[in-house]
Amino acid sequence: MLEVLYRGAGDKFLAKIAVELEQALARRAMNGGRGDLRQRVLAQGEGWSVADVLCTSGPQDRSFEEQHSQVSIVIVLAGSFQYRGQSRFGPARELMMPGSLLLGNAGQYFECGHEHGAGDRCLSFQYAPDYFERLAADAGACGAKPDFRILRLPPLRALSPLVARATAGLTAPAPAQMDFPWEELSLQLAARTVELANAGNRFSDANDAPPSAVARVTRTLRMIERYHDAGHELRLGVLAREAGLSPYHFLRTFERLTGLTPHQYVLRVRLREAAMRLAAAPEKILDIALDCGFGDVSNFNHSFKREFGVSPRAFRGSHALKTFAHSRQNV
Repeated sequence: MLEVLYRGAGDKFLAKIAVELEQALARRAMNGGRGDLRQRVLAQGEGWSVADVLCTSGPQDRSFEEQHSQVSIVIVLAGSFQYRGQSRFGPARELMMPGSLLLGNAGQYFECGHEHGAGDRCLSFQYAPDYFERLAADAGACGAKPDFRILRLPPLRALSPLVARATAGLTAPAPAQMDFPWEELSLQLAARTVELANAGNRFSDANDAPPSAVARVTRTLRMIERYHDAGHELRLGVLAREAGLSPYHFLRTFERLTGLTPHQYVLRVRLREAAMRLAAAPEKILDIALDCGFGDVSNFNHSFKREFGVSPRAFRGSHALKTFAHSRQNV
């Protein structure tokens, strides 16, 4: 149980999100019945909304075809699932994991499946088509209709400040959550996503991956989600053994399905946790660095500045989850 694995994690943000998901899965198991999807609207305005979405579907639940009623940009926070639909390159399927963005055009049909693991939690940003079209045009998007060409963006460096800020907003205490600038974030997220999604990159090639490969990578993604702190080693050999593959084949399979190497993914998870703690908790930078799995503060400072464009101290001092949310990092 994730609740047991995360016990003692205190106020760590990613742990809190995972525990709340696991509690929902435990209630579902106790009550029986099918998995379901629950949405809690956090904020909304004319042409946009953002909701906390918690899904308890698992391998025993059949997927079914759905349709995006609006333009969708969904940040995956916990869990994993398969997302299938029609991209500009043809029928596609993507493995969704924490830090990745699910993309959907208004009217687009899709399916979400949990064949290899139960449950996920996401932040769903929804935009009315006309509102999104104006927003994309203001952001400099080319073309008459800013349709997404792909179904997913992996956990890219360029998205790290926005994902960290959104997660911090969700995990803030109730009064602060209500005052969080969700509309501002929704605009920044949309503009950055349009730029990255329509750059012509596919980022991954998962269409021909066999279910066994997806299952193996899903196991390691969930292992990283549970054990990303300082108490566990997540080297390539450890993750490959969890997947039941040789290091060489695991590296190729993981990168093919996620768009990142295992090292890049683990680093991004740890840095996202560190950024949220820097912005919201009065802890020492050294303690955060060691707690998040970095061997020394020098390595942490270097990695953090490369990811977010500023040092940890400047990030905290400038309330950077807001100020630097739309900094133009390289992918």
